[in-house]
Amino acid sequence: MKSMIRTFAALVVAGIAVTALAQPTEEKYPRQPVRLIVTFPPGGSSDAVVRMVVPRLNELLGQPVVVDNRAGAGGNIGTSLVAKAPPDGYTMGVSAAGALAANSSLYPSMPYDVQKDLRPVSMLASIPFVLVGSPALPEKTMKDLIARAKSRPGELSVAHGGNGTAMHLSIALLSMMAGIRFVEVPYKGTGPATVDAMAGQVMLAMADLPSSLQQIKAGKLTAYAVTGSKRLSQLPDVPTMSEVGLVGYDATGWFGIVAPAATPQAVVMRMSAAIKSALEDPAIQTNIRNLGVEPESSSPDEFAAFIKSETVKWSRVIKQSNIKAE
Repeated sequence: MKSMIRTFAALVVAGIAVTALAQPTEEKYPRQPVRLIVTFPPGGSSDAVVRMVVPRLNELLGQPVVVDNRAGAGGNIGTSLVAKAPPDGYTMGVSAAGALAANSSLYPSMPYDVQKDLRPVSMLASIPFVLVGSPALPEKTMKDLIARAKSRPGELSVAHGGNGTAMHLSIALLSMMAGIRFVEVPYKGTGPATVDAMAGQVMLAMADLPSSLQQIKAGKLTAYAVTGSKRLSQLPDVPTMSEVGLVGYDATGWFGIVAPAATPQAVVMRMSAAIKSALEDPAIQTNIRNLGVEPESSSPDEFAAFIKSETVKWSRVIKQSNIKAE
């Protein structure tokens, strides 16, 4: 009988050991470098945010986090690589609103299913937009601009960074909620769109802060309203869309970290906690905000719920506005 008990106890101990090896714990992860697939090209503000956070992640995790830029197809290329990677925590990705919420409604087919193939880890940052216009326009407030658009539909032209981009969708949401119609002019990026608005080649542009803040402060662009739910510290006198009567309007670019769907919970929580700690660093916060970007962390569950809500919102906007990806 004692021999049977000893044998059973040995089997239990062996089973616990095997389970511990099969499922990485917070204490044991990571044991090797982590590949972080970034779905943006090098040099942009989103890529810059990632590279600001990575050195602190290296310290917190005790292993190097290696950035691998894989841009293209609205983020679908890099995000697909993450979805198909081994779910061991050593390949994760940084994806944005397009790849995680809007593209499923923009593209006729997708190489991955966000809900089935990916596991949200944490938000990283949000990118607020601001509707700007040429100083030559007689309308100086958002309410006056909406009034003109209603009285003379299709007269005001507005530029954005390309069909299906977050800026484009922000304009579509504005048109829906305000009951107005613009002449939309797509550009290859926000920078050129903002430059042409400043020169009066187009009347308005939906811009991000990196491409517009200095021109707004210099009086070379009129800022009508910001697209987020609260005013920006960089533009404290510019109202939100909600404040000018479009109650509930909220449209920002955003991006965060995702992992393959079967990545163990302990690994996801370890990475999420490291990101939160990194984004709480005052120096990192200042550097990110200097780019015109807002640092934002979240729990995996919070990020998952946010992705679902954004998917529902943009699906409705895309269908009602008949928007197609370029």
